[in-house]
Amino acid sequence: MMNKISNGKKKVLATKLIGLSFVICNLSMTIACKDFLYDDSDIVTYSDKEFLNSDADTLWSVVGIMNKMQTIADRTILLGELRGDLVTVTPNADADLRDVSLFTIGADNKYHDPTDYYAIINNCNYFIAKADTALRNNRNETIFMKEYAAVKAYRAWTYLQLALVYGRVPLVTEPIVSMEQSEQSFPLYGIDDICQYFITDLAPYAEIEHPGYGTIRNTDSKLFYFPIYVLLGDLNLWAGHYREAAENYYKYISQRNGRNSSYPISINAVRFLANDSHWMSTADSWSMMSFDNETYSINSELITMIPGDSIPSEGNYSELRDLFNTNERNEFKESILPSQQLYQLSAAQRYCHYTSGGEYVFSPDGLENHLSGDLRLQASFSQTNVNMMLNGKRVTNYVTNRKYATRNVHLYRRSMVYLRMAEALNRAGFPRFAFQILKSGVNNSVIESEVIPYYPSDEAWLRTFDFPDNIYVLETTAGGSNENTMGIHSRGCGYSNANTSYVLPDDEKLDDAQRLQYQTVMVENLILDEAALEFAFEGHRYYDLMRIALRRNDPSFLAGHVARRNGTLDNALFQKLSSTDNWYLKLE
Repeated sequence: MMNKISNGKKKVLATKLIGLSFVICNLSMTIACKDFLYDDSDIVTYSDKEFLNSDADTLWSVVGIMNKMQTIADRTILLGELRGDLVTVTPNADADLRDVSLFTIGADNKYHDPTDYYAIINNCNYFIAKADTALRNNRNETIFMKEYAAVKAYRAWTYLQLALVYGRVPLVTEPIVSMEQSEQSFPLYGIDDICQYFITDLAPYAEIEHPGYGTIRNTDSKLFYFPIYVLLGDLNLWAGHYREAAENYYKYISQRNGRNSSYPISINAVRFLANDSHWMSTADSWSMMSFDNETYSINSELITMIPGDSIPSEGNYSELRDLFNTNERNEFKESILPSQQLYQLSAAQRYCHYTSGGEYVFSPDGLENHLSGDLRLQASFSQTNVNMMLNGKRVTNYVTNRKYATRNVHLYRRSMVYLRMAEALNRAGFPRFAFQILKSGVNNSVIESEVIPYYPSDEAWLRTFDFPDNIYVLETTAGGSNENTMGIHSRGCGYSNANTSYVLPDDEKLDDAQRLQYQTVMVENLILDEAALEFAFEGHRYYDLMRIALRRNDPSFLAGHVARRNGTLDNALFQKLSSTDNWYLKLE
């Protein structure tokens, strides 16, 4: 008979296990593929059992996989950000960080170890092969299907990261528990292949709920999972299935809080105060909602994170706080700062201000503390010249990056889902729809007036994106209590819906086909800029550049952005990145 434990005991067990090292594979890296799939130490915790068919077995396995995810948390951010164009490393950075930034990552670099990804994958493969999903309770409900779907999502996300980092990787979908198994010839799959495989693998589980393990270390465990509709959106976006990607992201938005519910972009922004005539005072509800709030609620910005430990001695401590900030642990020496490219992009935006006198005006250029242009950079980052003694150290530079103030590593949040839906809609042939997500936010009235008239042959499909006006209420200057939807650009650039300079790019001299292509490329550029302003430092930038460069079949697109991150063209880096072979780490 199945060993049953209560939900309360599940929470206690999960809390204890989250800090333990659960190892199915203890893998070591050599040049041979078999050796990062197998090591001849203890291989499988449950090797003497045909199935995982008790609460304790299943919970131990799932929490063990969460633990292995912690190993790749920091590098997920660093490989995605340091190789982009929004940050630069300081002289304080260690050699591994500098090599990541310069695309000179050697085999001994601590951020280059595919065995850590395959440790997660082999854990997932073992669970998927062994979990008894046919087991039902006395209400004839499957008992472990939530965990099964969650593990499928862990595996798909890890494989996507692996392919983005390494380009072509062995696809292994069965648990490796012997040297003989590891010596098989495994097919190499590229990004497109990985996406195609896991789209099919995940689709049947898209609407299965997450497991419920309650609160672990003051954090709701619902934040530890990857929503399958969001993952399907990402996989379809990379695979070039743009309608399907847009549908997946929309399904997550429309079903995240239950049927007939809403998950609006939210009225959370950084803005000058309405009565401020000196352009000095701002109110910030954006950064608090985006980075400081780690609760799971119907309105929370955060969707998925990897939990970390509080202190380095606990074993799964994220170093990101110490790399992006000055503090006692790093002797007040930060390693990562914004690039000149990010400063220039932020300053190039036009902030549309609504005054207390009821007028729309633009903020001036040249304000101190990066208050000109988009306000999100100054809200999340500050650098102050000081001259003081702190804990016996003379400190002359104090850096605070609010995006890295907690022990946890954030991966997905709400605005990312909206921006990627916009990217998919744009490439599906609907740049006007995508642009409204940036400018005004969307509800059915916006779709009816600003989208459908321009794409009459696609009206039926466009109407499947249902954002009822009564639960998606656009922001107005009146500030009604029920307003909950704004254009994402308004999060840092004021009242974008009234900004006469922030308009849909157009060229009426072109014929219809050329005009659509022109708008698609120009709106895609706006989406890319918006993602930079919204997600700087969060680990997405390099892959955003990669995805668009591959889509346009133009390696120079990525190369040009990265090579100009410090304000001028680094010709050697541009030439290096003009070959896609240099975009990926080497498995050998």
